[in-house]
Amino acid sequence: MTKAEIITRIYEKVGFSKKDATDVVKAKFDIIKGCLERGEKVKISGFGNFVVNTKRPRKGRNPQTGDEIIIVGRKVLTFKASQIMKKSLNGISSSSPESAPSSSASE
Repeated sequence: MTKAEIITRIYEKVGFSKKDATDVVKAKFDIIKGCLERGEKVKISGFGNFVVNTKRPRKGRNPQTGDEIIIVGRKVLTFKASQIMKKSLNGISSSSPESAPSSSASE
């Protein structure tokens, strides 16, 4: 799904004008991006968490030559889906017990 598709869906679902829907989507992404750039966690209830992790420099090996190289440290963005999202993706309703044993007529 693209940003343009998100804007169109908001336009259709909420009834905003296309310009207002565009402004809302751009503002939302700008806010999230700004928080992540400052190293803050972004938690969206029922969806998941975005976290910036820092990887330290480490030794690596060039696979073509076998020479040892230093891989520079960097920041990486990770996303962890919430339990609600995981259940939704797996088709588990929030009201059904997920670990309750099912009874069988053959027992």
